[in-house]
Amino acid sequence: MAGRTESLQNITMSGGGAYSLATKGAEDVINAATQIVLEALDSINISENQDLFTFSDMGTADGGTSLKMVEKLIHSLQKIAPEININIVYADQPKNDFNGLVQTVLGLGHFSSYLETTENVFPLFSANSFYKQILPDNTLDFGFSATAMHWLSAKPCDISHHVHMVGAQGEEYQRFSDHGKKDWESILLHRARELRSGGQLVLVNFCRDENGKYLGNTTGVNMFTNFAEIWQDFLDQGRMRPEEYRNMTLPQYYNTVEEFSAPLKNSESSVYLAGLRLKNIETRITPCPFAEAFKDHQDAQRFAEEYIPTIRSWNESIFFGALDIQRPLKERKKIIHDYYQTYQKQVQESPELHRMDYVHAFIVIEKSRTKISTEI
Repeated sequence: MAGRTESLQNITMSGGGAYSLATKGAEDVINAATQIVLEALDSINISENQDLFTFSDMGTADGGTSLKMVEKLIHSLQKIAPEININIVYADQPKNDFNGLVQTVLGLGHFSSYLETTENVFPLFSANSFYKQILPDNTLDFGFSATAMHWLSAKPCDISHHVHMVGAQGEEYQRFSDHGKKDWESILLHRARELRSGGQLVLVNFCRDENGKYLGNTTGVNMFTNFAEIWQDFLDQGRMRPEEYRNMTLPQYYNTVEEFSAPLKNSESSVYLAGLRLKNIETRITPCPFAEAFKDHQDAQRFAEEYIPTIRSWNESIFFGALDIQRPLKERKKIIHDYYQTYQKQVQESPELHRMDYVHAFIVIEKSRTKISTEI
């Protein structure tokens, strides 16, 4: 079934620092990746007299979740080359909240900034998604992205009886799979052009792990099935039209380890020929911080009130966008409000069944020092 082709640019995370405040789990994932980042940094040939190092954080949202990691990277760099100038390039789609991002990075928002304790560091901001080339050829030393590259460049199709590709079947699943493969290769090819020889990528992406686990599906209720069931109930109650129900498909794809690895291992693939080599890939589960806290405080209402905002921060714009724009704005807002209230009530009634554990592939990639083709 063909659906509306929705650009990634129509998807927004909560702004003004709200995304980072609501998504402690995303910060926990980046903190878990920090040692991997520092080890990858050690493998780059950096001379004591090097004058410039360029790092990019792609799909950065409001920048809050990566602040601590970036600060540690800066300090490690400056131990090697004390006078080095460091460009930190924050990149996200044009509709990202760049005012909030700038405030976060400059320490004017909810978080302290590494700029308060470092010198010769120059934050730069790019309104380009990772589906485009962000930096000139051969200028990037280190690229990083976390919890972002599961967003597809467009929605391949509407999923008939679910809201996410994990519930898709047959032709609909295949269309998502094909699109996911194409998008992953596109991301890598753009990075191949940007990276200097010997440059590193650390990409921390949602995945389906070796045991079939994925975000919100590690134990208890399957989060995405829960989303779909409530959305179906609203259709059955006459709260929305069939076309609005069908429009609600999250434009995401969760690769497997094999799917992430394939273009980096196949010596005939365009990615491999562009010089990118897989150094390491491993999957990890980062526990849902709100579910872990609930084990101690046992307050179901508090858990539900903390849990729902982290989900709304990344999917509310998609649910809202599925509703007919001809509906009065107040009516659309009411439907979305009631949707999340229904979900929150279910979480509060059975808190032990709900947890959004983060399931990621931690991927380390190097650009070969051998001269190679970078044709896209």
